[in-house]
Amino acid sequence: MSNLEKIQLEICKKYGVKFEPSALDLKVGISFDIKEKSKSEPINALRHPVTNDTTGWYIWAGEYSDEKDFFQPLHAVHLDEWCPLIFPYLGLPAGSRVLIAENGDYVDVWEDLSLLNV
Repeated sequence: MSNLEKIQLEICKKYGVKFEPSALDLKVGISFDIKEKSKSEPINALRHPVTNDTTGWYIWAGEYSDEKDFFQPLHAVHLDEWCPLIFPYLGLPAGSRVLIAENGDYVDVWEDLSLLNV
């Protein structure tokens, strides 16, 4: 078990949810604005059920948009360049939402079962 998986397990234990790993060779949906420092907070993330080649995670910064191209596919392994603060939370199960602010000093995690109906 990697150090990252150990950290993710601890996060799941803290919030009383089951650990659902995100394989780093699978994709997340990510907004390009998350890479721009001036627009990179708060970080929002939600997880739908895993499908085919995706982890189910969608990650964005600031305001959400309904634009068709708001989310771009990115292999999870590249999140270290795009949004390293999200790594500890990628083991949360489908139906999870995460809000990270203040450079990681503020974190809110909650369950949203509507995410399971996709």
